Amino acid sequence: MTKQFLMNLLLMFIWVALSGTFYYGNFLFGFMLGYFILWILAKGENRENKKYFNRVPKAIGFVLYFIYEMIKANIQVAYDVVTPNYFMKPGIVKYPMDVDDDWEINLLSSCISLTPGTLIMDISTDKKVMYIHNMYLKDKDAFIKEIKEGFERRILDLTR
Repeated sequence: MTKQFLMNLLLMFIWVALSGTFYYGNFLFGFMLGYFILWILAKGENRENKKYFNRVPKAIGFVLYFIYEMIKANIQVAYDVVTPNYFMKPGIVKYPMDVDDDWEINLLSSCISLTPGTLIMDISTDKKVMYIHNMYLKDKDAFIKEIKEGFERRILDLTR
Protein backbone atom coordinates (compact mmCIF):
# COMPACT_ATOMS: atom_id res chain seq x y z
CA MET A 1 0.00 0.00 0.00
CA THR A 2 2.86 2.39 0.72
CA LYS A 3 4.27 1.66 -2.70
CA GLN A 4 1.02 2.68 -4.40
CA PHE A 5 0.78 5.87 -2.35
CA LEU A 6 4.34 6.88 -3.20
CA MET A 7 3.73 6.10 -6.87
CA ASN A 8 0.58 8.21 -6.73
CA LEU A 9 2.53 11.12 -5.24
CA LEU A 10 5.22 10.72 -7.90
CA LEU A 11 2.62 10.78 -10.68
CA MET A 12 1.04 13.83 -9.07
CA PHE A 13 4.35 15.71 -9.03
CA ILE A 14 5.08 14.65 -12.62
CA TRP A 15 1.70 16.04 -13.67
CA VAL A 16 2.32 19.33 -11.84
CA ALA A 17 5.81 19.63 -13.33
CA LEU A 18 4.56 18.92 -16.85
CA SER A 19 1.65 21.33 -16.60
CA GLY A 20 3.79 24.06 -15.02
CA THR A 21 1.04 25.45 -12.79
CA PHE A 22 1.54 25.13 -9.04
CA TYR A 23 -2.01 25.56 -7.76
CA TYR A 24 -3.88 23.45 -5.21
CA GLY A 25 -6.40 22.40 -7.84
CA ASN A 26 -3.63 21.18 -10.12
CA PHE A 27 -2.11 19.09 -7.30
CA LEU A 28 -5.54 17.62 -6.57
CA PHE A 29 -6.15 16.86 -10.25
CA GLY A 30 -2.68 15.27 -10.51
CA PHE A 31 -3.40 13.10 -7.48
CA MET A 32 -6.74 11.97 -8.94
CA LEU A 33 -5.15 11.33 -12.33
CA GLY A 34 -2.36 9.27 -10.73
CA TYR A 35 -4.93 7.37 -8.66
CA PHE A 36 -6.91 6.56 -11.81
CA ILE A 37 -3.78 5.44 -13.71
CA LEU A 38 -2.67 3.18 -10.85
CA TRP A 39 -6.20 1.80 -10.52
CA ILE A 40 -6.23 0.83 -14.21
CA LEU A 41 -2.78 -0.76 -13.94
CA ALA A 42 -3.80 -2.77 -10.84
CA LYS A 43 -6.87 -4.42 -12.41
CA GLY A 44 -5.29 -7.87 -12.57
CA GLU A 45 -3.36 -7.75 -9.29
CA ASN A 46 -4.13 -9.64 -6.11
CA ARG A 47 -6.40 -8.40 -3.33
CA GLU A 48 -3.55 -7.28 -1.05
CA ASN A 49 -2.34 -4.74 -3.61
CA LYS A 50 -5.86 -3.32 -4.02
CA LYS A 51 -6.13 -2.16 -0.38
CA TYR A 52 -4.88 1.26 -1.40
CA PHE A 53 -7.73 1.77 -3.83
CA ASN A 54 -10.30 1.05 -1.11
CA ARG A 55 -8.66 3.23 1.54
CA VAL A 56 -8.18 6.43 -0.45
CA PRO A 57 -11.94 7.07 -0.88
CA LYS A 58 -12.48 6.17 2.79
CA ALA A 59 -9.75 8.63 3.83
CA ILE A 60 -11.32 11.37 1.73
CA GLY A 61 -14.72 10.59 3.25
CA PHE A 62 -13.22 10.71 6.75
CA VAL A 63 -11.64 14.11 6.12
CA LEU A 64 -14.89 15.49 4.69
CA TYR A 65 -16.88 14.13 7.65
CA PHE A 66 -14.40 15.69 10.08
CA ILE A 67 -14.67 19.07 8.33
CA TYR A 68 -18.48 18.82 8.44
CA GLU A 69 -18.47 18.03 12.18
CA MET A 70 -15.96 20.82 12.82
CA ILE A 71 -18.12 23.40 11.01
CA LYS A 72 -21.28 22.17 12.75
CA ALA A 73 -19.65 22.42 16.21
CA ASN A 74 -18.15 25.85 15.45
CA ILE A 75 -21.56 27.19 14.44
CA GLN A 76 -23.10 25.79 17.63
CA VAL A 77 -20.45 27.36 19.87
CA ALA A 78 -20.50 30.68 17.97
CA TYR A 79 -24.29 30.85 18.22
CA ASP A 80 -24.07 30.26 21.96
CA VAL A 81 -21.48 33.02 22.33
CA VAL A 82 -23.39 35.57 20.22
CA THR A 83 -26.84 35.09 21.75
CA PRO A 84 -27.65 36.43 25.22
CA ASN A 85 -28.95 33.05 26.46
CA TYR A 86 -26.66 30.16 27.25
CA PHE A 87 -27.58 26.81 25.77
CA MET A 88 -24.76 24.96 27.48
CA LYS A 89 -25.50 21.82 29.41
CA PRO A 90 -22.04 20.46 30.24
CA GLY A 91 -21.50 16.85 31.13
CA ILE A 92 -18.93 14.07 31.25
CA VAL A 93 -19.52 10.87 29.31
CA LYS A 94 -17.93 7.49 29.91
CA TYR A 95 -17.42 6.36 26.31
CA PRO A 96 -16.73 2.63 25.65
CA MET A 97 -14.29 2.38 22.74
CA ASP A 98 -14.19 -0.25 20.01
CA VAL A 99 -10.81 0.96 18.77
CA ASP A 100 -7.92 -0.78 20.51
CA ASP A 101 -4.75 0.18 18.66
CA ASP A 102 -2.78 3.15 20.02
CA TRP A 103 -2.84 4.91 16.64
CA GLU A 104 -6.62 4.49 16.35
CA ILE A 105 -7.17 5.74 19.90
CA ASN A 106 -4.94 8.74 19.23
CA LEU A 107 -6.78 9.58 16.01
CA LEU A 108 -10.19 9.25 17.69
CA SER A 109 -9.21 11.36 20.69
CA SER A 110 -7.64 14.01 18.43
CA CYS A 111 -10.75 14.26 16.27
CA ILE A 112 -13.01 14.57 19.30
CA SER A 113 -10.78 17.14 21.02
CA LEU A 114 -10.38 19.23 17.86
CA THR A 115 -14.15 19.52 17.55
CA PRO A 116 -15.25 22.61 19.53
CA GLY A 117 -17.35 21.86 22.58
CA THR A 118 -15.74 18.50 23.36
CA LEU A 119 -12.59 17.58 25.23
CA ILE A 120 -10.96 14.27 26.11
CA MET A 121 -10.33 14.13 29.84
CA ASP A 122 -8.81 10.69 30.27
CA ILE A 123 -8.39 7.25 28.77
CA SER A 124 -8.51 4.21 31.03
CA THR A 125 -5.35 2.17 31.50
CA ASP A 126 -6.88 -0.86 29.78
CA LYS A 127 -7.73 1.36 26.74
CA LYS A 128 -11.40 0.37 26.78
CA VAL A 129 -13.00 3.59 28.06
CA MET A 130 -12.57 7.26 27.19
CA TYR A 131 -13.92 10.08 29.37
CA ILE A 132 -15.24 12.98 27.28
CA HIS A 133 -16.40 16.39 28.47
CA ASN A 134 -19.13 17.85 26.27
CA MET A 135 -20.48 21.41 26.52
CA TYR A 136 -23.84 20.57 24.94
CA LEU A 137 -24.81 17.21 26.39
CA LYS A 138 -28.56 16.66 26.06
CA ASP A 139 -28.60 12.87 25.88
CA LYS A 140 -25.61 10.70 26.78
CA ASP A 141 -26.79 7.71 24.74
CA ALA A 142 -27.35 9.86 21.65
CA PHE A 143 -23.89 11.41 22.07
CA ILE A 144 -22.26 7.97 22.38
CA LYS A 145 -24.19 6.74 19.34
CA GLU A 146 -23.15 9.80 17.33
CA ILE A 147 -19.45 9.19 18.00
CA LYS A 148 -19.74 5.43 17.46
CA GLU A 149 -21.49 5.83 14.10
CA GLY A 150 -19.45 8.86 13.13
CA PHE A 151 -15.79 9.11 13.99
CA GLU A 152 -15.17 5.63 15.37
CA ARG A 153 -16.84 3.72 12.53
CA ARG A 154 -14.95 5.75 9.94
CA ILE A 155 -11.65 5.24 11.76
CA LEU A 156 -12.23 1.49 11.92
CA ASP A 157 -13.15 1.41 8.22
CA LEU A 158 -10.00 3.32 7.41
CA THR A 159 -7.53 1.34 9.51
CA ARG A 160 -8.83 -2.23 9.18
